[in-house]
Amino acid sequence: MSQQALDLRRSVQIVRRRKLLVGITVALGLLVGCAYAVLFPPMVTSTALVVLPESGQAELNGATAAANGVPDPYAATQEVIAESNPVLLGALPDVRPAMSINELRDAVQVGSLTPYVISVNVKGKIAADTAANANAVAKSYIHYVGSAGSPGGKVPAQLLQPATNATGSDPLKQIFIYALVGAISGALIGAIIALAISRRDRRLRERDEIADSIGVPVLASFPVAHPSDPKGWAKLLEDYKPGALHALQLRRAIQQLEMAVADVDVTRHNGWSVTVLSLSTDPRALALGPQLAIFAASQGIPTALVIGPQQDATVTATLRTACAAPPASSQRPRRLRVLVTDSDVEVPPDAELTVVVAVVDSRSPHVPDTIRTTAAVLGVSAGATTADQLARATMSAASNGREITGILVADPDSDDATTGRLPQLGRRGQYKMPTRTNGIATETRR
Repeated sequence: MSQQALDLRRSVQIVRRRKLLVGITVALGLLVGCAYAVLFPPMVTSTALVVLPESGQAELNGATAAANGVPDPYAATQEVIAESNPVLLGALPDVRPAMSINELRDAVQVGSLTPYVISVNVKGKIAADTAANANAVAKSYIHYVGSAGSPGGKVPAQLLQPATNATGSDPLKQIFIYALVGAISGALIGAIIALAISRRDRRLRERDEIADSIGVPVLASFPVAHPSDPKGWAKLLEDYKPGALHALQLRRAIQQLEMAVADVDVTRHNGWSVTVLSLSTDPRALALGPQLAIFAASQGIPTALVIGPQQDATVTATLRTACAAPPASSQRPRRLRVLVTDSDVEVPPDAELTVVVAVVDSRSPHVPDTIRTTAAVLGVSAGATTADQLARATMSAASNGREITGILVADPDSDDATTGRLPQLGRRGQYKMPTRTNGIATETRR
């Protein structure tokens, strides 16, 4: 049952994630339902009553039929006459809209309320036309049975109650019902399509999936800006202010990175540096490095943001333009320095933290020659990369002497309840790797 509940929850998450697709199919279903209700409106029925003269023989036959439990032969005969071709042909000139005799026959149903009252029922789409057609058939019947050529002899029938209105489903109610059915059908179709697409989608969305793909923990996850031009990047450098929750995550990410750097470089006394590596097919992750640097500077940490040489310079072109231009105002954090270079550059001596932004090609990643930093993290946005792409980027960084120590996730999925915290970062020396003694795994702490 727990596995079923998990699958159901995941299916709901997938459908919510593709709410645009589902919304489109719901809208299409709604339109199709409304169109069907308009093109095929509900049928309404109108009734005209015809009264026949009473006769002793007919009354005797009716009593006998009632005693034997069979239909009254007199009424049954008049019903057959009312639906006969001569009566329907006589009504056709007054029928609206114009139709064939077969169409009129399908619309007419004759019954008897009593042995002497015939009901002429006509179905149609428009109430006024249906009532007119019922009256036309009733009058044609009266004229036919009152003529000398009537098969049952001349019968002086009279119109007891003409058809004046029609009964049936309310058109607006019918439209609402069909629209509702169409919307529900569209939602089901959209959900099925979303689930089918997700089966072929290998992109990682949850923090645990991202962390497990390369065995590195997620240090922080927060929304990022999406600048598309130098003006947007310049505004980000001046106005970025994360919310309280995301600020706490960034603070903890900086602390964990500094702890990891201390474990790797025990001789470090002053500044430290980190490379934020992202993929060219993941443009949202590009803002992770700048936002990390801006936040650190706003916390009073002397920080340098370095935009160095890139494997694909077009990806960072707008960011480089914004960083290379002198600030239009003094609204950037006072402790933030921004450097743009096409070659290797020395870490600024007065910077306590240096953040280097690097972007590699997702198909054939190659980390460019830039500042050698004491730590490296992978910048990933939810739903933008696959495990294979992250693995290639991690291997490329490792071959360049840059071990990935953590992951920053941009724009995490709102339905993601995972943390990506496993495996946890810890100080070297605080935990030792498990060792085997006589085939038993043990762990030693100190």
